[in-house]
Amino acid sequence: MATIFTKIINGEIPSYKVAEDDKHYAFLDINPVAPGHTLVVPKKEVDYIFKLEDQELADLNVFAKRVAKAMEKAMPCKRIGVTVIGLEVPHAHIHLIPINKESDMYFNKGKLTLDPKDMADMAQAIAKEFK
Repeated sequence: MATIFTKIINGEIPSYKVAEDDKHYAFLDINPVAPGHTLVVPKKEVDYIFKLEDQELADLNVFAKRVAKAMEKAMPCKRIGVTVIGLEVPHAHIHLIPINKESDMYFNKGKLTLDPKDMADMAQAIAKEFK
């Protein structure tokens, strides 16, 4: 059965897409810990990031770096934090989070609820900067 991320990649579930290539997809987390919180996933459905082949893992990280560079230009922040965390979705993914202080990345502080228009605007701003 396809994961929720595969359904997002396939367009079966809407998302706030920020970037895509033939092997990867990046979209805003709908339960972010900070505005602009983005998930970067391989299109290939693999349940754990370290089960990816070496080249697939390298390619995913390079794609995530490109997304992070776009986020730095589009989002007000000191840097983009990166983490691999979460057991809810059995699909490898990287979290990219705009941060100004370390506590901006705390997952246990509660998730934000952002206005859909704000989410769409953030996704568009990041997508515009993606190269």
